[in-house]
Amino acid sequence: MAEDTQAKEVAMEMAEDARETTWEYRSFTAEMFKGNFAWDLMHPFPAQSEEDKKIGDELLVKVREVLENHVDPYVVDRDGEYSREALDALAEIGLFGMKIPKEYGGLGLSVQNYSRVLGLVGSYCGSTVTYLSAHQSIGVPEPLKSFGTEEQKQKFLPRLAKGEISAFALTEPNVGSDPAKMITWAEPSEDGSYYILNGDKLWCTNGLDERTSLIVVMARTPDKISKSGKPIPQISAFVVETNSPGVERVRRCQFMGLRGIANGALTFKDVKVPAENMIGKPGQGLKIALTTLNTGRLGLPAAGIGTLKMFIKELEEWSTGRVQWGQSVGKHQSISRKIALYTAHLFAMQSMVSLTCAFADQKNADIRLEAAAAKYFCSEYVWKCLDDYIQIRGGRGYENPLSLYGRGEKPSAAEIALRDMRIGRIFEGSSEVMHLIMAREALDMHFSLAMPLMKPKKGVKVNKVALLAKIIAFYAKWYPSTYMPAGASFNVSKLNSANQAHLAFVAKTCKKLARTIFHTMGKYQLALEYEQVILGNYVDIGTDLFVMAASLAYAEHLLKENPDDKTPQDLVDLFCCEAKRRIANNFALAKQGKHNKKYTKVAGLLMDGKLRWLAKDAITDVPPKYRDYAKNDYDHPETKLTLENKKKDA
Repeated sequence: MAEDTQAKEVAMEMAEDARETTWEYRSFTAEMFKGNFAWDLMHPFPAQSEEDKKIGDELLVKVREVLENHVDPYVVDRDGEYSREALDALAEIGLFGMKIPKEYGGLGLSVQNYSRVLGLVGSYCGSTVTYLSAHQSIGVPEPLKSFGTEEQKQKFLPRLAKGEISAFALTEPNVGSDPAKMITWAEPSEDGSYYILNGDKLWCTNGLDERTSLIVVMARTPDKISKSGKPIPQISAFVVETNSPGVERVRRCQFMGLRGIANGALTFKDVKVPAENMIGKPGQGLKIALTTLNTGRLGLPAAGIGTLKMFIKELEEWSTGRVQWGQSVGKHQSISRKIALYTAHLFAMQSMVSLTCAFADQKNADIRLEAAAAKYFCSEYVWKCLDDYIQIRGGRGYENPLSLYGRGEKPSAAEIALRDMRIGRIFEGSSEVMHLIMAREALDMHFSLAMPLMKPKKGVKVNKVALLAKIIAFYAKWYPSTYMPAGASFNVSKLNSANQAHLAFVAKTCKKLARTIFHTMGKYQLALEYEQVILGNYVDIGTDLFVMAASLAYAEHLLKENPDDKTPQDLVDLFCCEAKRRIANNFALAKQGKHNKKYTKVAGLLMDGKLRWLAKDAITDVPPKYRDYAKNDYDHPETKLTLENKKKDA
């Protein structure tokens, strides 16, 4: 038990050290959790400039031509292989250099145009999206842009802009989201000129492709010793050349979807990595990874939006042309509800992603929470919308496109899309991890004030009287403000009175959310970290408030551009009404703390083996042929994962 507590403390300390603790710019979501409605950040809506839009428009024409001439998404899904010809064609038009600045040979696209490209590609082939986004959203280009030296940029970025592929290696066989368990180790040489890298990495997207030449590898480096003599684990980031002796591509992994991607297991055996290949400073690896994902996470929701757009025309044709019980299926209310929610949520997703991309380009707002919210919200609702579309199409939704085509029907990629997009709720930070990240930031104002008093750091002297006086003075002013009117001007001339009410609701509920979080902190105090369900309810409320505000701002922008088209009004009104229902439900659920304990109790019954009776008369083991495997070390002889450096495990 003591070891578990110590391991948890180490993991939490590492996560805290990797957090960005300062806010150079304001964040709508961060302000919202404090009770402030920062409408001025998104109104007027920061639309893409005509000049930048033209650059994107011209590139999209080329992208579409390459996809239609060189990529067969149905065959990629069937055969599980992505052609060299297609990768060559993508490289020829510069798609592996989209985020690389022009001075290093790249296209230097804005975040908005990069997202537009991924959206178009996402409407055609999920495996192609993954090749492109893993290469530059989390691969070598983004970390080097933010943390690399000029020498590193000159050395690596031109190669990648020309079509060499990069990857990112963080996950290990026994390490998911908990970096404290990482055992891949980089030992510095005696003269400090290089590091010796040993370890295993799993699920390295692009890592198994022969064109992948550079990988960002996260590895443990020697511990830092604190003033109290306590070792502090250090994780550092390195650019590793895949042709280095000791780098081995072990085994390609196969998945439910994205069947064309080159993802798999890698081993590093005594790999010499030049010291100048370290990105940033020793111990900055997690910070680099988290910072990279701030903008990198926008690629996934952009692609998901494109996937939903793929089926708009198809949805229209099916809902009108398919007749059941004497009328089009779209006229049956149970189906019309699914259609309406699909389109309204697609509009909302487009709003929040466009807004966050504009923030990233204009660099006038902090987007760490907005990017997390976009990734979380879009991955959840893209999956739900696709599931609803499968339901609308019935058996033809479940049938794969080549089977439909083979018997003379128009093929639909709905079945492929559902499998491809399921991973969105898991990678680049699972929905549960997004909850934790956003919850931590939602509590930051309170933590920064009260934590030094509630849980002072060891060896740090605290003047409790002065600190308590500071806390009382702050809350004496802040808490009453959460009951005051928002004080913002809702001058939204093109929106109707219903949307004026929606905006007022968002402003009022920001304050309610802030004080409710405060009440919950007072109730649970340090035990709040265990109330993840309640914190998740608050994160869902905050996410819906952000999406409502973004959608209202975007709707006004569209209505101003084209006053004759009132459809954005209908979409935003429906979305806001649905979001209000969810918000009310989440406030109610957050009060049910006692009920949440039942989840813990029943889960504990299963973990203790007391629910095995539920599986009576079922085959619960894998087929006999596959039962001989290493349960703990993942060192089955076919995978050849070595894990030789276990001794380095903290």
